[in-house]
Amino acid sequence: MNSLINSVALGGLGLIVGSFLAALSVRLPLDEDIVSAPSRCRGCERRLRPWERVPVFSWLVLRGRCARCGTRVSPRYPLIEFGAAAIGVWAAVWGAWAGVSIFLMAATALLGWQLLLIALLDGEHFWLPDRLTLPLIGTGLAVALAQGWTVALSNLVGAVAGFAGLWLVGWLYRAARKRQGLGGGDPILFAGAGAWVGWIGLPSVLLWACAAALGLVFGLLAVRRSIQATTKLPFGVFLAVGVWLTWLYGPLAL
Repeated sequence: MNSLINSVALGGLGLIVGSFLAALSVRLPLDEDIVSAPSRCRGCERRLRPWERVPVFSWLVLRGRCARCGTRVSPRYPLIEFGAAAIGVWAAVWGAWAGVSIFLMAATALLGWQLLLIALLDGEHFWLPDRLTLPLIGTGLAVALAQGWTVALSNLVGAVAGFAGLWLVGWLYRAARKRQGLGGGDPILFAGAGAWVGWIGLPSVLLWACAAALGLVFGLLAVRRSIQATTKLPFGVFLAVGVWLTWLYGPLAL
């Protein structure tokens, strides 16, 4: 019963958070106000009424269109809301299986929601803004500190090692190939990974990330899409996958 209650609670909260994340994923690249600006239709610019802002439900009832001007509303909004809800349910189900506290379940959901927004922006814009990656470090260290100084120290070392390691890889690639191989936000995101999973989890994050990247490459090749050595891939998306799986299921081989 507790597992069901936690799933419903975190899933419902995920719908609300997902609505906010969907708005952020649009407003941040446009450098729009993300705090006080009201939700509005991108077609007629009218402010959305409360019943038009109900996650998923409003989009379904209005059949994906603005109630006033009929402008088509992208399905990305309900998909992001549903994805955030799924992360909340996943965190609750994992927490029940792992036997962790409600605090760690909520922390897991928070991690998932942060990674979802980061992956969206990198996947769509090849952009990892500091205003998202730096807070990931902060929340990771805060959750670690709540678990004790030993965990906090391990994760602090992980954050430093994550940043230094990936920054060095990027620097060596740039020195050898005379072109940018990693974006400037990737080392900070990897520092966030270390802040959550500790230094011992960093290799697993990279392994999961590389596996996800290879999966995408093979998928593109399967549909006969050309892949070149200079083809850009959103590595932040793959790192986000690696952080999530390593946090949930632990370092590989342990």
